[in-house]
Amino acid sequence: MELHPIGIVHTLASDDEIRTNYRDLEATVEILSEYSDGLDGLQDYSHIFVIGYFNRLQPEQLGVLKVRPRRRLSEGMKIQELPLVGVFALGSPSRPNPIGLSLVELLKIDGRFLTVKGLDYFDGTPVLDIKPYRDNYRVNTFRAPDLNAGHTA
Repeated sequence: MELHPIGIVHTLASDDEIRTNYRDLEATVEILSEYSDGLDGLQDYSHIFVIGYFNRLQPEQLGVLKVRPRRRLSEGMKIQELPLVGVFALGSPSRPNPIGLSLVELLKIDGRFLTVKGLDYFDGTPVLDIKPYRDNYRVNTFRAPDLNAGHTA
């Protein structure tokens, strides 16, 4: 399998800001010039999916199948109190394959530069693909675990 980046993320936000407040942050996705024709028509969408390659993962984060949901550390929990959860049930960057999916608001397109809001990727993250968000992706009825409930491993 061979993948090639189509772009790169640029942000002035620190890694810590992205970890804690990415929903309010703006970032730029620079599309490489050889892929810029693929942007035609994207301006008509309010939201897009950005598929990225987690290039900064440490070797011990690759291939992992269970992790502790670290976002709960900000609630005052200790790492050993966090339950072990399967990576497919979390948005953790630790995964069998270092790829991410982020739904963002598309604020504007200026040539091959996309300004987006809500991207949870660090500066320099390679972008593998972009897909538009369409209304048929939305579900009105769904279930998800209460991540604030205390469950044990």
